[in-house]
Amino acid sequence: MEIKLNEFERIDDLQFKGLKIIQNTKKFCFGTDAVLLSHFAGIRKGDKVVDLGTGTGIVPILLAGREEYAQIYGIEIQSDMVEMANRSIRLNNLESRVEILNADLKDAPAILGKGQFTLVVSNPPYKKAGSGIHNPQDHKAIARHEILCVLDDVLASAAKLLRVGGRFAMVHRPDRMMDIIIGMRQHRLEPKRIRMVHSQIHKPPALVLVEGVLHGKPYLNWMPPLIVYNENMEYTKELKEIYHLV
Repeated sequence: MEIKLNEFERIDDLQFKGLKIIQNTKKFCFGTDAVLLSHFAGIRKGDKVVDLGTGTGIVPILLAGREEYAQIYGIEIQSDMVEMANRSIRLNNLESRVEILNADLKDAPAILGKGQFTLVVSNPPYKKAGSGIHNPQDHKAIARHEILCVLDDVLASAAKLLRVGGRFAMVHRPDRMMDIIIGMRQHRLEPKRIRMVHSQIHKPPALVLVEGVLHGKPYLNWMPPLIVYNENMEYTKELKEIYHLV
């Protein structure tokens, strides 16, 4: 399929089931956190999924590659990112399984329906508003800082979208851990799995993967740490498996 590319855009091969994605080098491009989230979420056959703040659409595309019998929606407030993400969906012939909507994630329950989903995922802005932002209209600033939404907005929408027993999976920064746990419980998303991600085994964690279950019973599984690089600064065996390099 021939897809038009705009200025500064490129097509990247995801090296997974022939999937590709369009990215703009002048805007926010996906990173390791999105790939790790799509793996950690553990999508299941028949899942009905929403990705809150989908950006380029990378997480829905990867989730669609992991499970062909799932219906996936992406919510993104920036209209130009939505247009680009939808071209990526067409590029991969995923129109029947993935839909990217131009909307504020706070409005997602009203648009898609409350209590209709089995899985909600999010790779939200990590940094609190005001922490070094110079241009609040910049795509990268919006993706990294809580300008258009805050953590509580993400948790509130996830809780409303999920049916009882539905799962919420998120990647975030470890320094926000207390905000995450307290916020999840306030919205009845009982934390079930936590996994810290370290660049190297001797380094402090750089990311945290968290899963909660709506109205789940209290039981928290601390998973083994995920190490990105070995002592030779090469991907570890597990990272290669996640990236489908082995």
